[in-house]
Amino acid sequence: MRPIHRREFALSALLSTRIQAAPTVPRPTPAQAAWQDFELGIVFHFDMPVFEPGGWKDYKQAFDPNLYQPRKLDTGQWLAAAKEMGCRYAIFTATHFNGFLQWQSDLYPYGLKQTSWRGGKADIFGDFVKSCHQAGIAPGVYLSCHRNAFQKVWNHRVDWGAGGAGQDAFARLGERMTEELVSRYGPLCEIWYDAGLLHPEQGGPNVVPIVDRHQKSTVFYHSPQRRQHRWIGNESGFAGDPCWATMPDLAAAERAHQQSGPNRRMLLHGDPAGSLWSPAMVDVPIRNHEWFWRPNDDRKVYAPEAMVDMYYKSVGLNCNLIFGGTPDLDGLIPEADFRSYAAFGREIRRRFAKPLAETKGRGNTVTLALKKPARIDHVSIMETITEGERIRAYTVEAHTGAGQWSTLCSGESVGHKRIHKFTPVEAAAVRLTVAKSTAEPLIRSLAVYST
Repeated sequence: MRPIHRREFALSALLSTRIQAAPTVPRPTPAQAAWQDFELGIVFHFDMPVFEPGGWKDYKQAFDPNLYQPRKLDTGQWLAAAKEMGCRYAIFTATHFNGFLQWQSDLYPYGLKQTSWRGGKADIFGDFVKSCHQAGIAPGVYLSCHRNAFQKVWNHRVDWGAGGAGQDAFARLGERMTEELVSRYGPLCEIWYDAGLLHPEQGGPNVVPIVDRHQKSTVFYHSPQRRQHRWIGNESGFAGDPCWATMPDLAAAERAHQQSGPNRRMLLHGDPAGSLWSPAMVDVPIRNHEWFWRPNDDRKVYAPEAMVDMYYKSVGLNCNLIFGGTPDLDGLIPEADFRSYAAFGREIRRRFAKPLAETKGRGNTVTLALKKPARIDHVSIMETITEGERIRAYTVEAHTGAGQWSTLCSGESVGHKRIHKFTPVEAAAVRLTVAKSTAEPLIRSLAVYST
């Protein structure tokens, strides 16, 4: 293969025409940009349903607190599993639909204070946050104001969804739960309200000022007032292609989360013309399809190969991937699950920990020269999303010798990251050409891999 000459690169750069930056484009907050850099996370679902046969499907029953007896519980083991997987952030269900409070709280008499386990003095969320810090993983919190069996709340409203005189009291309770969780444990990377919140004007808790007061660098998910990322619209491990980090506006994001059809499709793909920065989260339980542990279901653990495929269809398509972890009756990640976590993590590191070559640049053309011709089979592209998502169409080519450029792949959206895999080729250089953009393309990384 003939080496590519520097003058060819110079000519390519000379012919590349820059376009002027748009006056305004949607941009992420620093917290959103950090969250997108995490790429891979885990949410640990652990709550009363683990301890009651059939409890995983009876969300309208508040079970006896003394059923909660995870005799070997070790949040350090959870985070060791997350680290093996390669997760950079982790979230814990501090209170799920059952309403059981897994931190020290006097808000109502249904939680760790009411169980005999550890003398009623345990604080699982506090232990979880400490374990995150020890593992070098960013902690986040999940809570539900959407359903609460102890408070008889269903679909955001008291009296099992009928609403009524107790609605205001429950809204204040949601605010106090939020206050305790966001003020006691230090910085949190995300606060996740499952199924969102009602607007305060509709009877929901007014939590945005509380979060802003205590957690200036968190990602908020989600309410009609603020949606700093979006759900992808399925729990099967895939995003749409293309997948944009923007949505039309808050109102459209609200409709998309609540409805189906075209609005649900909006979650899958986003909107390149949108004004709201709301990147996508792809969430999928590690046990197909169980968010909570159940006995004798090790066979449902996704194989590492399936998890790798989900990585390509999420992280490789400008999304975050978050797996659902399921600690068991003893309070540990089961061995079958741990093995899959570790095997998946090893394979992702084998493929992508170290690029064969990498560069950055700006403009319509960015060229990456290899030190010597080499076999490549993957390319990764990243935009500098702190300046917005600008690319709208692109092509990647390989210089394969004798002055020839051969197309490897093409697409529309890039955003935080786009990964393409292709039939292996011997290449001396790779060239990214942006055919369409809203402003000057800013390429944070153009990298190639041989896997």
